[in-house]
Amino acid sequence: MQVKKYSRRGVTRVLWLEKVADEGNVPTRPELTAGTDLTNAIASIDGWTLANQPIETPDLGSTFESSIPGSDKADDSSLGFYEDKVSDAIEQLLTKDATGWVVFLRKGDVPGNRSMDVFPVRIGSRSPNYSTDNEAAKFTVSFSITEKPTQDAEVPAADTPPPPKFDK
Repeated sequence: MQVKKYSRRGVTRVLWLEKVADEGNVPTRPELTAGTDLTNAIASIDGWTLANQPIETPDLGSTFESSIPGSDKADDSSLGFYEDKVSDAIEQLLTKDATGWVVFLRKGDVPGNRSMDVFPVRIGSRSPNYSTDNEAAKFTVSFSITEKPTQDAEVPAADTPPPPKFDK
């Protein structure tokens, strides 16, 4: 199988949503549009993966230690942001204990593509990163994933304007 490889930089979009009505955590197009696009302020991404905690099931009849899938757990997750010298809009949006959804559009905002991951979250902390190095000022927001994330959801269709009306 031929794979068309790509880099996430310049393609993947990351959104913060304050509302997702669907119990399965799949946002609608209006909910995506109402969200805040964080992409251009993100300096680093850590976590945002699920890991299974297998259960060991050894038995007397074998010297092989078998296992079965156990519970799933989300890794500790954070986003690192560049600080804006003039605006604190992101800091005001992502405050400690705020709840919402972090949405990754892995292959960009491509309607119909099954590449949307949605993480219901609560913000655990937001801390500035102090440094004397020759680098841009940054801060880190840590997130607790509060429910099972939705992975590989279909990116909703773009809003389409109503057809033009013609007078007779």
